Amino acid sequence: MSRIHLAAPSLLVLAAIGLSACNSNKPEPAPSESVASAPAYAVPMVSNDPAPGGPAQQDDAARPVMQAQVVLERLGFAPGIIDGKTGLSTTNAVSGFQKANGLPVTGKFDDATMKLLSRWSNIAATRVVTIPDDFAAGRYEPLPKDPAQQAKLPEIGYTSLEEKLAERFHTTPEILRGLNPSIAQQAAARAAAEQQRKAQNPPTANPLPPEPYRAGLQLRVPNTGGDRIDPSSVENKDWLATLAALGVSDSQPQASRIVVSKSRGTLEAYDKADKLVAVFTVTTGSSRDPLPLGDWKINGKSYNPEFSYDASLFWDVPDSKGEHLLPPGPNGPVGVVWIDLSKEHYGIHGTPEPQTIGRAESHGCVRLTNWDAARLAQMVTGATKVSFVS
Repeated sequence: MSRIHLAAPSLLVLAAIGLSACNSNKPEPAPSESVASAPAYAVPMVSNDPAPGGPAQQDDAARPVMQAQVVLERLGFAPGIIDGKTGLSTTNAVSGFQKANGLPVTGKFDDATMKLLSRWSNIAATRVVTIPDDFAAGRYEPLPKDPAQQAKLPEIGYTSLEEKLAERFHTTPEILRGLNPSIAQQAAARAAAEQQRKAQNPPTANPLPPEPYRAGLQLRVPNTGGDRIDPSSVENKDWLATLAALGVSDSQPQASRIVVSKSRGTLEAYDKADKLVAVFTVTTGSSRDPLPLGDWKINGKSYNPEFSYDASLFWDVPDSKGEHLLPPGPNGPVGVVWIDLSKEHYGIHGTPEPQTIGRAESHGCVRLTNWDAARLAQMVTGATKVSFVS
């Protein structure tokens, strides 16, 4: 991130990780086929894809765009937030899928693209899960905006179980409510009661309606997949827990090189045979902190990093905000992972605001959703070449 640096403790972790760690005739594999045989870690609410050619999973409604999104994501072409809409990230995902499969790159769900995607038409757009006790447990509270107050927290975690669920299924709280109308009504009733309580003078302690999200609740969610994990392959157990919480498999294609395009707002990953294996929508900087074009190296990766906040290095923050060491957490400034680059103070990382990817500006770094950043981190090593192009 332009003029932003990791805290010294995180750099120590980075050093410990080491540099080595920051068109065929053969039918395409099923989206989760590459990880199906791996020993399954206790991933919360894990997916269960049907076999190729098997019976179709049942859904409660037709959601063709969302269905295509969950398939594209399984295949490595990330639509960002899974929302059932043909927005920027989905267009980029479709374009990547078309490019990788030798189709005309239109970015649209044209006939040729839909014919190829029909191989996975038996995968439903959504599924129903039951929220486990362990996943529901946690400390949820509003986060202070002041960095000095954030520095006092044990972690910069999720503000609600709803937010945690949204990240687990690569979507937003609004989409979850849309898929679960009764939950939306309960959430609205609780929000109204909270506002009424605040408006009373003096405030009363009248009981609020119950939290709409809780352990044991059945919930319809986007049918995200590719989420099985082999625990023996992930040495860092905190990172293992992060991957499980985000529904990201440890089994990912290895990237020999990645290309970040400023104009397209994409990050493309290529394997050693120079085959396009993944595309992510990214945020790449701003007019004040432009993307540093050129070729770079990956120095290493820091999982669940702390963040060294220095207000003097931000053009849009008063210097009076000072310097603070912010704790790790998915709502921290760089999200769940920092991929450190040879360009000083620059990296590739996650974000606490997934809905802004590809839209809002950054301070020069390359930002992805937390789940996409976690997936990318499993693809790259110190040997991966990095190119930033216009």
